[in-house]
Amino acid sequence: MVSAKKRIWGWYFFDWASQPYNTLLLTFIFGPYFAEVARGYYMGQGLEADDASAAAQSFWGWGIAASSVIIAVLAPILGAVADSTGRRLIWVWVFSACYVVGAWALWWVAPGGEAGVLYWAVAFFGLGFIGMEFATIFTNALMPTLSDHEELGAISGSGFAFGYLGGLIALVIMLGLFVPNPEVPSARDMEAASALEEGEPLVPVEESLAGVEPAAEDGEAPGVRTYLGVPPLLGEDSETRIGTRIVGPFTAVWYIVFMIPFFLWVREPRTQARPLQMGRAMAELKSLLVSLRFRRSLTAYLGSSLLYRDALNALYAFGGVYASGVLGWSIGQIGIFGIVGAVAAVGAAWLGGRADRAFGPRPVIAFSIVVLILVCLVLVGMTRDGVWGIALDPASSAPDNLFFLCGALIGAAGGSVQAASRTMMVRHTTPERATEAFGLFALSGKVASFIAPAMIALATWASGSQRIGISPLIGLFLLGLILLAFVNPKGEQSR
Repeated sequence: MVSAKKRIWGWYFFDWASQPYNTLLLTFIFGPYFAEVARGYYMGQGLEADDASAAAQSFWGWGIAASSVIIAVLAPILGAVADSTGRRLIWVWVFSACYVVGAWALWWVAPGGEAGVLYWAVAFFGLGFIGMEFATIFTNALMPTLSDHEELGAISGSGFAFGYLGGLIALVIMLGLFVPNPEVPSARDMEAASALEEGEPLVPVEESLAGVEPAAEDGEAPGVRTYLGVPPLLGEDSETRIGTRIVGPFTAVWYIVFMIPFFLWVREPRTQARPLQMGRAMAELKSLLVSLRFRRSLTAYLGSSLLYRDALNALYAFGGVYASGVLGWSIGQIGIFGIVGAVAAVGAAWLGGRADRAFGPRPVIAFSIVVLILVCLVLVGMTRDGVWGIALDPASSAPDNLFFLCGALIGAAGGSVQAASRTMMVRHTTPERATEAFGLFALSGKVASFIAPAMIALATWASGSQRIGISPLIGLFLLGLILLAFVNPKGEQSR
């Protein structure tokens, strides 16, 4: 017999296991790496650097948009099917397999390839992304069965905090053991620099370094190092980028290992198994959709979350790409940026859960949206030379420090708003219909996830600027905040 405490901790472990898909793949490691690969491809086709960066961001945006369309169409249908049969965990297994396959396949996205490599990347990233989102629907649907209504806000906040902590640790491991630090010169770099100073030709350097191992003894080239100062486990990857590409298999293995507590400890409530009746499931879904016209608070909330959650998802998806193209950051710098954001998210999600329990989820959501609007305003007006006409020294660390601050605010506000959003949805459903409701919740999250990346891709293409491409998110956050005013703070459970 599994205790209630173990069930809750098992449920927490899904957030811990799945968060690296967002942290490592979507935002801080693979996303920027894909931007580098795509930028190199487009420059090889004759585009200038800025145009190539914009084209890479646009390609990434259309890829995420396509995945989001699939999620938007299927999420409410699968939710209705799961509720009609009374089975949810089997779907977690199915979509976990999609997560693992999609993440692992990113190992083969190597630099210097043809256009087919870019399509491979977005296709398999999309498969894993779909797996993560659908598995999340069914685990969220189990949330109302974990404890009393009064405790769900704290449980949701603690779950997100635990998940962000897992993402933080995974990111530290990647930067500390695999990703080379470009600030530390390799033996090849040291030899080339020495030859240049002495006026020797650089052509023979490749031949002279054949068979040379990076050295770490006094007076010799230190060799390539990670951000913890140790040699990368897979060696120097300046050509093949294996220390960066390993992020795909690493994310897959992380998920497999840390989903074990979830599958051991989480149990569905005992209900009578029912055969799948697709007609009945679709009829129930249609009834739910029709009822929205009479459920003012739920309709306003779904519309609000459609806008603000997907603007947030787009901000996550393009944050690393923005840093790479606008500020010229390396993968390692973006990873450190991710650590800052994840640390802020851990604390903010936990504190947000306590604020949710004390004041309810709506004030937490509103405050977080305001913070995110201010961050977007900074990003749209920011370059290495200044922010909205306020001059900055491009050679100084001021632009970088400002973006680090933005990352901390994105992490803090994002962690709080996601935890409170999950609680608000629980206030608008019942345990019996939770999967269907969270399917609609996912639909509301993915309709704009198609629109937001598409708007960014379109704005980036039209303006030729990565900064201007982010501007549609400001409007989405503002509209979400306006609709939130029509949401009952206590949901439908106050009736």
